[in-house]
Amino acid sequence: MDNTLSEVHIKNIEEHHLDTILAEDIDFVGELHFAKSLMIKGRFKGEIQATGDLYVGDQAEVEAKIEANVVSLKGKVKGNITAHSRVELFSTAQVEGDVTAPDIVMESGCRFNGICTMSKPNPAK
Repeated sequence: MDNTLSEVHIKNIEEHHLDTILAEDIDFVGELHFAKSLMIKGRFKGEIQATGDLYVGDQAEVEAKIEANVVSLKGKVKGNITAHSRVELFSTAQVEGDVTAPDIVMESGCRFNGICTMSKPNPAK
């Protein structure tokens, strides 16, 4: 019997497939609402309420309550996360907050401090 765990690999998103990117030099405070995919590469503080997918780049720093379809993280996030489909934590991700999602994938090396709750998928969103 093989007792080794398989490596977890999350698919990287190509930036040209994204609708909006907040660049590295952006420091944004407020509320974000969006229906298509968005990537944060700079700093954001506030609240994110979206039906689209959220991607947080490896140099990004986000302090927010987050709700989105897919939340894919490579950078730092401080705040609670609710995903309707999936949360992805790459090896460079650092999360301080609770995570609620029907599917959660964590690469080895990521840091997660919080409570993880596996929810049922929400077909209405």
